[in-house]
Amino acid sequence: MFTTILLPTDGSALTEKAIPTALEFAKLTGGKIIGIHVIEPLPLTAIADGGIAIDVGIYEQQMRTAAQIYIDRLADAARAANVAFEGVIAQSLKPYEEIINASNQFNCDVILMASHGRKGLNKLFLGSETQKVLAHTTLPVMVLR
Repeated sequence: MFTTILLPTDGSALTEKAIPTALEFAKLTGGKIIGIHVIEPLPLTAIADGGIAIDVGIYEQQMRTAAQIYIDRLADAARAANVAFEGVIAQSLKPYEEIINASNQFNCDVILMASHGRKGLNKLFLGSETQKVLAHTTLPVMVLR
């Protein structure tokens, strides 16, 4: 039923806590995990505001290095749990779109995501990639906190 599981990772402690649950779920279903990390490009306002010039190339390299570390951690955990794994790094201003695109590209059956559970004004102003995925996908989404 759920043989291809998409697991977005942002490197946060909450996402790290979701990894064992995702691996156990994959083992129970005989499934594999597709891990994805979406790099958000440096906002142009960060370049224009203030007196400090930010080197976009250095920023992107640092984000790619961090993304690879997150995907490698997930790959190592999957290998240790004897769960098939494939990792993807994408770049987008809208991470939820890349998450949904990956779910389609890899024919995923379910998306398993951690949620920070923001409330009140934080939820309104910061938004939630998890909420956006829930609103725009037709796949089942398992949300972990």
